[in-house]
Amino acid sequence: MSWGAEGYHLWVISGFGSQNTEIEPEPKSIVKQPGILLFQFIKSALTINPCMSNQEQVLLQGEDRLYLNCGEASQTQNPRSSSVHYKPSSLAEGGFESQSLSTLLGHRHWHVVQISSTYLETNWPIRFSAIDKLGQNIAVVGKFGFAHYSLLTKKWKLFGNITQEQNMIVTGGLAWWNDFIVLACYNISDRQEELRVYLRTSNLDNAFAHITKAQAETLLLSVFRDMVVVFRADCSICLYSIEKKSEGPNTTAGIQVLQEVSMSRYIPHPFLVVSVTLTSVSTENGITLKMPQQARDAESIMLNLAGQLIMMQRDRSGPQIREKDSNPNQRKLLPFCPPVVLAQSVENVWTTCRANKQKRHLLEALWLSCGGAGMKVWLPLFPRDHRKPHSFLSQRIMLPFHINIYPLAVLFEDALVLGAVNDTVLYDSLYTRSSAREQLEVLFPFCVVERTSQIYLHHILRQLLVRNLGEQALLLAQSCSALPYFPHVLELMLHEVLEEEATSREPIPDPLLPTVAKFITEFPLFLQTVVHCARKTEYALWNYLFAAVGNPKDLFEECLMAQDLDTAASYLIILQNMEVPAVSRQHATLLFNTALEQGKWDLCRHMIRFLKAIGSGESETPPSTPTAQEPSSSGGFEFFRNRSISLSQSADNVPASKFSLQKTLSMPSGPSGKRWSKDSDCAENMYIDMMLWRHARRLLEEVRLKDLGCFAAQLGFELISWLCKERARAARVDNFVIALKRLHKDFLWPLPIIPASSLSSPFKNGKLRTVGEQLLKSQSADRFLNLEIDAGLSNVQRSQSWLSNIGPTHHEIDTASSQGPQMQDAFLSPLSNRGDECSIGSATDLTESSSMVDGDWTVVDESFSTLSLTQSELEHISMELASKGPHKSQVQLRYLLHIFMEAGCLDWCIVIGLILRESSIINQILVIIQTTEVDGEMLQNIKTGLHAVDRWASADCPGYKPFLNIIKPQLQKLSEITEEQVHPEAFQPVTVGKTPEQTSPRAEESRSSSGHGSIPQGEVGGSGMVSGKEENTTRAEEEETFQDGTYDCCVS
Repeated sequence: MSWGAEGYHLWVISGFGSQNTEIEPEPKSIVKQPGILLFQFIKSALTINPCMSNQEQVLLQGEDRLYLNCGEASQTQNPRSSSVHYKPSSLAEGGFESQSLSTLLGHRHWHVVQISSTYLETNWPIRFSAIDKLGQNIAVVGKFGFAHYSLLTKKWKLFGNITQEQNMIVTGGLAWWNDFIVLACYNISDRQEELRVYLRTSNLDNAFAHITKAQAETLLLSVFRDMVVVFRADCSICLYSIEKKSEGPNTTAGIQVLQEVSMSRYIPHPFLVVSVTLTSVSTENGITLKMPQQARDAESIMLNLAGQLIMMQRDRSGPQIREKDSNPNQRKLLPFCPPVVLAQSVENVWTTCRANKQKRHLLEALWLSCGGAGMKVWLPLFPRDHRKPHSFLSQRIMLPFHINIYPLAVLFEDALVLGAVNDTVLYDSLYTRSSAREQLEVLFPFCVVERTSQIYLHHILRQLLVRNLGEQALLLAQSCSALPYFPHVLELMLHEVLEEEATSREPIPDPLLPTVAKFITEFPLFLQTVVHCARKTEYALWNYLFAAVGNPKDLFEECLMAQDLDTAASYLIILQNMEVPAVSRQHATLLFNTALEQGKWDLCRHMIRFLKAIGSGESETPPSTPTAQEPSSSGGFEFFRNRSISLSQSADNVPASKFSLQKTLSMPSGPSGKRWSKDSDCAENMYIDMMLWRHARRLLEEVRLKDLGCFAAQLGFELISWLCKERARAARVDNFVIALKRLHKDFLWPLPIIPASSLSSPFKNGKLRTVGEQLLKSQSADRFLNLEIDAGLSNVQRSQSWLSNIGPTHHEIDTASSQGPQMQDAFLSPLSNRGDECSIGSATDLTESSSMVDGDWTVVDESFSTLSLTQSELEHISMELASKGPHKSQVQLRYLLHIFMEAGCLDWCIVIGLILRESSIINQILVIIQTTEVDGEMLQNIKTGLHAVDRWASADCPGYKPFLNIIKPQLQKLSEITEEQVHPEAFQPVTVGKTPEQTSPRAEESRSSSGHGSIPQGEVGGSGMVSGKEENTTRAEEEETFQDGTYDCCVS
């Protein structure tokens, strides 16, 4: 074997000899020719240029290409820079397979930069490389000269004069300072060591460079803030100041010598120095220094001498010179103290000059990579609340910790270490015995380099707790609590300490687990951390864990008090294994009731299965940890998807003995479906049913119909059968007004209002009529629209008339109610604002208008001559649309109406019909009362409730009065039926200033419709609703007293 130039190649030549082959029919010996294998390697830029100014980028370099994790800046401005496509290849070919990393880093793929072939022709191989702090620009150095590349423009910049390129050899590496490239080189023609600074944006030419002569060969170079530190072959360290200068159109950087320090007494040979860097780290933190300026300028030289990290600090023991007294043009630097050895076996050093008051521990620390000894951190210690520190306490501490990767970069604020691992894959699938050469190749694996990262914060916290520095650990943890993986940090620390102490064969005199448990209780994630750790630990260690953190029953109760039900469910699994079944059942019942109340349906399904498992002896199969609930597109009524409901029946399809809507019922699959199996008569199922019934009863008592619908749909609860049993008890409406108000609030359904136009329209004889009443006069039944409702649910199609929904509603008002709200706003705005909610299944459609009969109305403006609607009609349409609630709420209300209708809860049907303001629903209920035997107490309750609604509408909500007047004939008929069964006082609907003859029987007598439960005139007239004689009389009176023009309008 032999290494190639710069360590990029390894040549392997196989030995001579004979080998038996098995592919021939007869084994024979052949003489094998020597095979040559070439392995190509890549290496980290830290190994050859350890003084890069930006230490947070992972930069790997090969002989002709670079690999880096893309920075945020380049990724933001050019997204394609992070998604370079290439084929995975072996490490010998310099390829990488993209490996996903945490989204926190913003890097998803390796970014491969192919070095310019023009530069490589005469300057192969690449010796140095560096990347700037923003990760946008890269500079590389080959045999002669250098070149730089922009990740944003995807362009290389080379020397225009090839002679200048071939005349310089970079010796001490290179670094970025803002937009400048700083490098130490040897000038071949002048035979002079130089320090040069080139501007990135200018042409690559010596004419635009700042050149400073050096006394000796530069071996290492580093940049710190606005200072350049170089280590020379004469074992001396020289500090330079660098500043930006603008000389006319050209921008350059000036370099001046600040200080020289001789290290010949401490360094036996210059090539033993691995790295040299300038940092702000010192043995004293910023609190103990006399001035803030000293803390910022507390430069210390870190020298890695053959693995020994040597630090030289500024000597501040002498008299201090104030900043205002010193000459700003003459910068006087303090001398250095004698060197101090900080650590052994050091390979790499990371530090930063950034400042962050929230994370001072991490940013002011010194991070060391010690090879096989792991990593070390020289951590500063700060007193709490900036109190004066004790003189006997150290202000820094060296903490060792082990990680599973080789560190290549440290993300200081994110508490992460980045690295790269070499993953090997054998050629098993490619193995053939066709030739000896193929056998030679398959002896070596296929290599893929993958990036990796590791959290180190839990190691530091544990080391601080071991040294009784809990206050410092708490400060450090609180500064990092906003990290997305901070809960994982606490869990890792608890798990590692538990595994070590619980499995130790020797007694532990001072166990750390109680200290760690007390430390975790300082954070709100304590309950989740403990249960997650327990779930990932063997059952045999649970007693040791909960002896330190507390009784799991107490922790379960704390979760319930904190409303953290998912964590409580995890504790329930712990209790199932550690306690008797009675205790598990008791706690599961508490959790089940709480989950029902909060609507955690996934958790409820798991709890039903869990309770059944306890009763059936299947407790060894605990439920899985519930996940976060996904919001349903139908507002939680997912059970609706398993029902096919026909709501297009009319009264002629209703049997005389029974009213039932067609339905097809299929139970949901999964845990909820198993609940209703044949073993429902067992004790456990009865126990679960009792809890479900109790919750449903509470929802009805609190008038929470929306929650009741979600509850029945999500858990497969047989709501209809239960309502049939509770029809006279829990399913009875005690207060119609309160129920009406609560449904308006829960379903976001607006209360009806009266438009101002209805109050100011010039009607004759003091009588007010609505446009909806005029619609009856001029529009035939077949002119109304059929509406198809498709709510995204399976097989739900309805077609109904909107006459009773829109035409007659909430615009009729008596003279006694003329003190209602005078609305001055434009009524066209709800049409556009609520377009998505109100256009159910089809776009808004307007029918033709009839012509004007007389000139009582104001003439329409000429700008509206192309429309067939007047302003009052548009206001009416707008008010109709504004009085409708969301489309989802309408679907849910109709679903509940269907459920209550099948269960026979007619009082709830009345309430829903009032909210929807559909007279067809009232007609349907009247048909049911006439054709079936209905409890007299329910009828009396409906009559009393409607009487209360009428009083409330007269006093507080006049918008309901028009609809109540429209259904007055039906209410009178209901009162007559009630008096036949029960003989209380006759119920007369409250009407002010209007005789019954002035109210039209409305749509049900004048049309034939396919609406939801609508009753045609022929059917209804025979049932005693309104006789034809009454209809003719009423219409005749209308024609006498109402002589205004009529207008037709229908909205879907």
